[in-house]
Amino acid sequence: MQPSVRLALHYVLLFGVTGVSLPFAGLWLNSLGLDGAEIGTLLAVPMLARFLTGPMIAVWADGFATRRAPIAILGWVAVAGYGAAALVEGYVLWTLCWFVAATATSAIIPLIDVLSLRIARREGFSFSVPRGFGSAAFVLANLAMGALLIQLPVAAVIVWIVAGSALMALYAQFGLPAEGVSAAGRASGRNRFLGLGRLLADPVFMMALLAIGAVQASHGFYYGFSAILWTQQGLSTGLVGALWAGSVIIEIGFMWWLDPWRRRLGIGPWPLLAVGVGAGVLRWTALAFSPPLALLWPLQALHALTFAATYLAGVEIVERLAPEDAQTAAQTLSSTVSAGVLIGIATVLSGPLYDSYGAGGYLAMAGMAALGGLAMVSLRGRLGRESGRAGAGQG
Repeated sequence: MQPSVRLALHYVLLFGVTGVSLPFAGLWLNSLGLDGAEIGTLLAVPMLARFLTGPMIAVWADGFATRRAPIAILGWVAVAGYGAAALVEGYVLWTLCWFVAATATSAIIPLIDVLSLRIARREGFSFSVPRGFGSAAFVLANLAMGALLIQLPVAAVIVWIVAGSALMALYAQFGLPAEGVSAAGRASGRNRFLGLGRLLADPVFMMALLAIGAVQASHGFYYGFSAILWTQQGLSTGLVGALWAGSVIIEIGFMWWLDPWRRRLGIGPWPLLAVGVGAGVLRWTALAFSPPLALLWPLQALHALTFAATYLAGVEIVERLAPEDAQTAAQTLSSTVSAGVLIGIATVLSGPLYDSYGAGGYLAMAGMAALGGLAMVSLRGRLGRESGRAGAGQG
């Protein structure tokens, strides 16, 4: 089996899980009797903790001989955490179990991205192609769960998540390419921590993470409360699933066709990130006014820009700014900031915003996307000045 196919299959299993957990976890938690603030806090705890857990897992993962080993281990940890969440009772225990499972699942994404980037560069295929199969699985999981919930209780959500996580862990263990962590062999723990420290001390790199992360984190309110808000508007769970699926279908088209076309034209990641910023401000501002179903479809299509364009631009920017021997740490730090600290803050705020303002909470997300744009402009100006000084020195 070709490496690109083997990678695509792992993305399918990974996003087959998140395609249910992201849009429907809030419904399952709500069925347990939790209110908006409690749901927001529970979902945000593992995100906020990634400021510590993300770098620690990155350093730990680079201590293995192959990249698939830590991915498989994290998959089995997710199975244990989600499974325990379905069996225990009480808010503290639910929060603890979700923390373990969500931390493990989110840590897998930068690890499989680094593995895919390295193999794609060597084998000559576009990284966005296998990643696009993950988005396709996200769509199918959305549609399947939306249809299942018409007939089954909400507990079907957690059953799917546990079963899907088990399949993902098993495949990672035996199906992913046995790519080595480094051609030079495993670095010592001290050297891995020093490489991480150099990234954290680099103001240009950290400003780039802020620019990317603010746009990605602006999805926090949408991930936690869009399904609840749309069902309150009278939309069925099947239609909610279709709205999520429709957004990701457009995202797949972007990854499979538009992004390779963009690369062939030589358009870099910075214009792509700018497009994501503008789309985010527009999308969240419009959703704050609870638009009718006819407008929800084109607004959902903007997900290809608010998420996919920003994600692909971010992966490329981070890869360019980080040294070769620090790619795992760099991509994990990017994920930690965007899918951890910043989205954790956004999710914590989203609970009280939902309780107080309903759909009006989306306006705060529009402001967060705009913050990412300001950081991007500041960073581009700084890079331009540094490039000009370098050119003057060479002259």
